[in-house]
Amino acid sequence: MGLRKTEEAGIDACAIARDVQAFELLIEDMETELGERWGGLDFTDGIAYLATPEAAALEFITVAVDRKDEENLEPVTDLIRVAAQRGVKVILVAHDLTPMALHELLRLGADDFAPYPLPEGALHEAILRLRQKSMMSAQAVTDGGSGARRNGVMVPVYGLAGGVGATTFAVNLAWELATEASQQGLKTCILDLDLQTGSVSTYLDLPRREAIFELLSDTPAMDNDSFSQAMLPFNDKLDVLTAPADALPLELLTPEDVDTILDTALSLYDYVIIDMPTTLVHWTETILQRADIYFAIMEMDMRSAQNALRFIRTLKAEDLPLEKVKFALNRAPKFTDISARSRVKRMAENLNIDLELLLSDGGKQVVNACDHGLPLSDSAPKNPLRKEYMKLAGTILELSTSAVSSLRKG
Repeated sequence: MGLRKTEEAGIDACAIARDVQAFELLIEDMETELGERWGGLDFTDGIAYLATPEAAALEFITVAVDRKDEENLEPVTDLIRVAAQRGVKVILVAHDLTPMALHELLRLGADDFAPYPLPEGALHEAILRLRQKSMMSAQAVTDGGSGARRNGVMVPVYGLAGGVGATTFAVNLAWELATEASQQGLKTCILDLDLQTGSVSTYLDLPRREAIFELLSDTPAMDNDSFSQAMLPFNDKLDVLTAPADALPLELLTPEDVDTILDTALSLYDYVIIDMPTTLVHWTETILQRADIYFAIMEMDMRSAQNALRFIRTLKAEDLPLEKVKFALNRAPKFTDISARSRVKRMAENLNIDLELLLSDGGKQVVNACDHGLPLSDSAPKNPLRKEYMKLAGTILELSTSAVSSLRKG
C-alpha cells in the first residue's frame, strides 16, 4: 500500500504525520474517501508543501499525532498555524494525547477532530462536517450574512444513577456557558429529553407547555419556527426546551425523530446542552454518535460504580465511541481527605476510566438553588461548585470559539 505522491495532479487532501505509515487505519480511510487524490507527508514536507501554489487547491489535510509527538509539539503547531494562514481545513487525528495537548492543538485552529484508532465512519463524518460548514459559509456570503446556520456544539449530560446531580450539572453548565457565550453573540440552549422525570423546568422555574408534546409527536413537520416557538427563554440568555407537561414513554421518540430535533437545534444554536434520561434507550446511540462531548455523572458509591461498568460494557459491545465520554465525579471528597481521595483513585482504576472532573460538594446551597429555580451563579455565586461550572464552561467555549466564529464570519 503505497502513499500517493503530492506531485501528482489533482490532489484534494493530504495526510500529514511524523510517520504516516504508523496510522494504517487513516491510510485506509483516506483511500476509501479520496481514491488516488491524496498524498502522504511528514511534518517538515507538509509545511513546505502548504507554502506552494498547488496547496491552494487542497480541500483539507489530516494531521495525525500520537503520544510520541507530545514530547515535541512544535512541528505540529507550526503545521496547523500555516494551514490556518493558508485557509486549508484541518482534521486533527489524535491517539493517546493528554487533554492539555489536545486542547492546545484545537485552539490553534483545527477545524474538526477524530480519535485514533478511527471508529468506523469517523473520518467520513468529519469530512462531511467540513463540507457542510463550507456550504453554509458560502450560503452566508450569498445571503449577505443574514440567516446563516450555526452548526452548534452538542454536549449531552447523562446521570449514571438517579440523584447524582446530572440535571443540576446540565442546568448550571448551560447557564454559565450562555452567560459567557452571549457576550460574543453566540446562542445557547438546553434540551430536556427526559420525557418522564425531566426537571430542567423546575430548576429554572419555568412552566411546562403542551406545545412540547405537539412538537415531539410530529417531528416530520418540525421547522425552525415551530422549534423556536416551543422554546422558553431564561433571563434573556438561555433558551429552554422543557420536558412535556405529562410523563411520556421514552419510545415516543425514534432515532429519526431525535436526528430531526438535533439538526434543528444545532442549526439555530451555537451550544446545545442536553439533559438525558437515566435510562439507556434506542436513541441514546444517536445522541452519543453526534455529541462533541458526552458527560457521564456519578458519585462515589457502589451503584454508580456498577452502573458505570454496565454503561462501559454496553458501549464497547455496540462499538460506540467511548472516547467521547467524560466521567465526572459529583460531590467529590475535599483535597485534604486523603483516605477518600485514595478510594476515588481505586474506583477509577477498577473501572479503567479517567475521572476527568472532580466536582465539589456544594452542600445545602445547591438544594436551595434548585428548589428556588435559580442557577448557582444567582443564588450562591461564591459556592465552590459554581466556580467549577464556570471554569468548565470557559474551557468548552475556548475550545470551540475559533471554529464557530470562523463559520459565522463565512
